[in-house]
Amino acid sequence: MKIAFYEIEGWEEKIIQENFPKDEVFISHEKVGPLNLPNQNNFEVVSIFVNSKIDKKVLDSFPKVRLIATRSTGFDHIDLEACKARDIKIAYVPGYGDNTVAEFTFGLLLNLTRKIYESIGQMKETGSFSLLGMRGTDLKGKTMGVIGTGRIGKEVIKIAKGFGLGIVAFDPKPDINFAAENKVRYLSLDELLGSSDIITIHCPYNASTHYLINQKNISKIKRGAYLINTARGGIVETEALIEALSKGILAGAALDVLEEEGDTKDELNLLRGGHPREAALKTMLENHILMKMVNVLITPHNAFNSNEALLRILSHTLENIHCFEEGIERNLVKI
Repeated sequence: MKIAFYEIEGWEEKIIQENFPKDEVFISHEKVGPLNLPNQNNFEVVSIFVNSKIDKKVLDSFPKVRLIATRSTGFDHIDLEACKARDIKIAYVPGYGDNTVAEFTFGLLLNLTRKIYESIGQMKETGSFSLLGMRGTDLKGKTMGVIGTGRIGKEVIKIAKGFGLGIVAFDPKPDINFAAENKVRYLSLDELLGSSDIITIHCPYNASTHYLINQKNISKIKRGAYLINTARGGIVETEALIEALSKGILAGAALDVLEEEGDTKDELNLLRGGHPREAALKTMLENHILMKMVNVLITPHNAFNSNEALLRILSHTLENIHCFEEGIERNLVKI
């Protein structure tokens, strides 16, 4: 079988080659997408990471592909309908960084509530020991609202208990047994927004969660709360978020994800891509506003990025491909 791996780091190459000694394997450090079409196109399996974009144009460049194996839990970078029309299967990694993302969530939260980033910046830039503007707030005794109680959400809840936080949660499919064991109260979304001192997002991104937090409900957030998003940017309407931060509804936000986050990396992307969509341009400008706000911390979609998690991602992906070769369905997206 001919297999292509894109966005591969050096340490992964040996592991991949050892796993497919009888297959024809192509390895690239580059991503694929509408602006980065492959030079070779006879692959039956294509493995990508989240920076690659698979749409109709890209699929045209892979006429023989039968499986897209994404090394991620999310798959919003893949055109599902285009794959379905061509009978292309999509394999994903359902869980690899539950504790990894949960730990990062608390790193962001502590940076936000205790002004750690600002404190370090002040020392590096000026050497000043002044505490002016550096006062933070405790976590103990506060209420954390967890949106999404899947694997990552559950890990967040377990850690939160160690900080002495009370926990409320929202999930369309509540885990009643877990809630009883961990003293979690399930609420409606509006109730959670209105009663939480900290709101942290861990639900998947799909049609039903697009702009889950939006212009209509963001004003229902308890005044002075903090928002953490390590899930997907599109779950929170950026314009509404800016308004809530500006009006003091939110005391601060820590974001590992943004809408159209690729566009914030380099404005030249707009030029290379021709005329941007109006909505994409609007969101890009809003992201720049967020990046300049003093009560906002932004990290570059880094919550998953630990040595252990990346090894788990690769291992699960290789197993997904092996199963596909043997005619076994494993971790396939239902489309």
